[in-house]
Amino acid sequence: MVGKGERRYQRMLTVIMFLISLIMVIPLILLVMASITSNNEIVMHGYSFWPKEFSLDAYKYIWNEKAQIFHAYGVTVLVTVIGTAVGTMLTLLYGYVLAQPKFPGKSFLAFYLFFTMLFNGGLVPTYIMYTRYLHLKNSIAALIIPGLLMNAFNVILARTFIQSNVPVALKEAAEIDGASEFRIFGQVALPLCKPIIATVGLFIGLSYWNDWMNGLYYVTDAKLFSIQQLLNNMIKNIEFLSKNANSNINVSSISGGIPQETVRMAIAIVGLLPILLVFPFVQKYFIKGISVGAVKG
Repeated sequence: MVGKGERRYQRMLTVIMFLISLIMVIPLILLVMASITSNNEIVMHGYSFWPKEFSLDAYKYIWNEKAQIFHAYGVTVLVTVIGTAVGTMLTLLYGYVLAQPKFPGKSFLAFYLFFTMLFNGGLVPTYIMYTRYLHLKNSIAALIIPGLLMNAFNVILARTFIQSNVPVALKEAAEIDGASEFRIFGQVALPLCKPIIATVGLFIGLSYWNDWMNGLYYVTDAKLFSIQQLLNNMIKNIEFLSKNANSNINVSSISGGIPQETVRMAIAIVGLLPILLVFPFVQKYFIKGISVGAVKG
């Protein structure tokens, strides 16, 4: 039986979590409402949760650029799918090695992982390596390879989860049956790692989807622009038109009637919407993976 004190405590936690959730959702609501508000309304009265004048001009402007946007979506989806699949597999392999009590080279790999958490080569040497020696400039690989296995936190999550949820007895039984390490990893460990696969995959997928730095550094061909890079360029173009228009000429007539304030919000929605659609399908595994991988071990 649950006592009155515990029930009161649970209600208090529910209220606190509701308030925290509300605080996190309010900016998103304001973002959506601002994107469907008239540009003049925002300029005159600022942002509000229920504007007096609604307008879809920002989305109409984005729709006029639909050919570029859909192409950039395709590039981003391709990069995200490939990068997430390869990055998740590398992270799980790395975590699997670190989770084993005895594995050749484990000490060196652990040192390498933690050393790179503290030190890195910096932007200039990295740029020179990828462009001069690996020749990745203006290629899909330039959007994928720099982001592979860059987050040691994901490796630590995978290692902790495997240590806690893959029984040593199963591995020993597979070894007695003559299974190799790759077979043990693929047929014994991976089926038990669905929560951490979803968790790490979501983290890596988000980093690839939201990435625009690699495109900024390594991509100048417009055909290879990701959605984030394209939207960022659209914002820069709008700011350029706004700053360089003659003060005696209507800026909207120069820029084709661009709703300068609201289009920024609409661009954010366009970049965010696919992630919001995907997250509910992996939420169950994500919660379990992050809680077990971070707490146990």
